[in-house]
Amino acid sequence: MIIAEPLFYAAAIPAVLLYGIAKGGFAAPLAILGVPLMALVISPIQAAAILLPILCIQDLISIYNYRGKFHLENLKILIPAATTGIVAGFLWFKYLSDDHIRIFLGLMAIIFVLNYWLVGDDYKKTEVSLKKGAIWGSVSGFTSFGIHAGGLPFSIYMLPQKLDHRIYVGTSALFFGVINFIKLFPYYYLDQLVIENILTATILLPFAPLGFFIGYYLTHRIEAESFYSITYFCLMIIGIKLLYDGLAGM
Repeated sequence: MIIAEPLFYAAAIPAVLLYGIAKGGFAAPLAILGVPLMALVISPIQAAAILLPILCIQDLISIYNYRGKFHLENLKILIPAATTGIVAGFLWFKYLSDDHIRIFLGLMAIIFVLNYWLVGDDYKKTEVSLKKGAIWGSVSGFTSFGIHAGGLPFSIYMLPQKLDHRIYVGTSALFFGVINFIKLFPYYYLDQLVIENILTATILLPFAPLGFFIGYYLTHRIEAESFYSITYFCLMIIGIKLLYDGLAGM
């Protein structure tokens, strides 16, 4: 059976569109809204499971459209590190309750917003680093496993390198494409890729390419900065709500 509640789709459709817009290269921080938004109406674990097949399709679209535009030296460091993080995430998340994950989600969202408000994009240019790449790649794999929120640690490592925007987006597409397909195996093992979640993901699937092409269009025509203030404000509100709900439920 699929999920039929209208409230679910009121949260899920914007979440899928936001992931697609971010994967299209526009306003990447939008993506972290996805699972927290859906976690307001369903279990965070189920929200992540429904989104995973959709993200895999979006990744393929993104990889194709940004083909040839990636930074191989970074990927050689980040992907093995992220795989280690996924294993750690699998071992950790399977022992947590929904309320624990809501607390984790809320804290991640709040930290993400505070990082942007306090640091913003004022980064000093850096170079490829095995040590930093291994650390942030592992953290990205860990946070990506349970809540598809690997973008923050990935950005913390990659943004200071000040690569060409399209190289940055193409590297992100390949990185998250690989780790999202890797995540299919532990999700299956945890019985999250059940027929209900797959069918629900199929209903949402048409919004995946739509979101991507909106993001791809905006990437080539509009500065993303003007949209960030509202995005981060909304994320902070959702983070506080999830943190409150998680603490109240314990």
